[in-house]
Amino acid sequence: MKKQPLAYRMRPSNIDEVIGQQHLVGEGKIIRRMVDAGQLSSMILYGPPGVGKTSIAQAIAGSTDTHYKLLNAVVNNKKDMEIVVEEAKMSGQLILILDEVHRLDKGKQDFLLPHLEKGLLILIGATTANPFHSINPAIRSRCQIFELTPLTTDEIKVALTRALTDKTHGLGEEPVVISDEALAHFAFACGGDVRSALNGLELAVRSTQPNVKGEKEITLSVAEECIQRKSFHHDKDGDAHYDVLSAFQKSIRGSDVNAALHYLARLIEAGDLVSIGRRLLVIAYEDIGLANPQAGPRTLAAIEAAERLGFPEGRIPLANAVVELCLSPKSNSAYVALDAAIADIRKGHVGSVPAHLKDAHYKGAEQLGRGIGYKYPHDYERGWVKQQYLPDSLKSRAYYEPKRTGKFEDALADVYEKLRKSTFSKES
Repeated sequence: MKKQPLAYRMRPSNIDEVIGQQHLVGEGKIIRRMVDAGQLSSMILYGPPGVGKTSIAQAIAGSTDTHYKLLNAVVNNKKDMEIVVEEAKMSGQLILILDEVHRLDKGKQDFLLPHLEKGLLILIGATTANPFHSINPAIRSRCQIFELTPLTTDEIKVALTRALTDKTHGLGEEPVVISDEALAHFAFACGGDVRSALNGLELAVRSTQPNVKGEKEITLSVAEECIQRKSFHHDKDGDAHYDVLSAFQKSIRGSDVNAALHYLARLIEAGDLVSIGRRLLVIAYEDIGLANPQAGPRTLAAIEAAERLGFPEGRIPLANAVVELCLSPKSNSAYVALDAAIADIRKGHVGSVPAHLKDAHYKGAEQLGRGIGYKYPHDYERGWVKQQYLPDSLKSRAYYEPKRTGKFEDALADVYEKLRKSTFSKES
């Protein structure tokens, strides 16, 4: 019996054996072009677990005449990297495949940088973390960055079939008979993680006793037992987590309550209550805003309740908040108005504060004209009096554009329009 896991044994030895990632290794695509031209450059491959990052790295290296070494940024120390550099000096160049490249500490980075700069080492880094967030800019700037995506169901079926028929590295010598339903379940239930699919298949074959014909019959029920749940290929430190958070907010903004609850469930399964709470609070003020002003306080109360309860009970107030935010009218009028004002400031449209608004609470202020002519609104009927507040150069500027989203913002819009008409009327 072969001791190494099936997923390890079935790794491609050259680029032609790579399954999936055709946007990178297909004919005419960037990695294929580099391999065909014999001109590799340092690169970082990132994507969720089980999509073939290390496998593709080894396939790329195996498609060249250049020696390569496989190290892990966590397990291997600086001394291991010094040995790799010495080997590179002897051979002229070496490909360093570095797993968990985002965990490279400063000492190792500083050691590797000059050798990458000179081209003595070609780095192929593999990571589940988004390199734009997690990898030192000095390393990142010396590498091409390529994103790998989960394999499709059909691509995983190809990998499984190859494993079942390969007599050298796979299960080809085993008397396996697998149903179409079982094969499809392995391919679908792994969630795009080919390693998980191959591990499930190997477990099924190894744990199944031969029938009277000497065959190992893999049925759908066997497949379901051996890969018991869909691989949840996102965790709170990975790039997919940010994609789910983004989809979560956009679903609420789009008032799709079912999609929002789906993404909430994924975030809860990842166990990241902090990110859920922060994103919900942002949504309450950014996307709901003045259309439902009580959504903000109620959302905060739901978040605090969830934090006090913890999971699994914490999901209950979160569900209430998500449903309310989804089905609330939406308005971004307040913060869009502020952003317009900030944009003016950054363009230099500032102007002087009108003299009648300047601070006059110190001796000699009146002699400087400060505060003279200011009309105290509370001295007038309904607490409003016509006077200029914006600087002269901006006195006609209007940042706030009200939306008609319901009772509360409609009332604000009516008041705003009335005040605007009074402010800009020809009467003094």
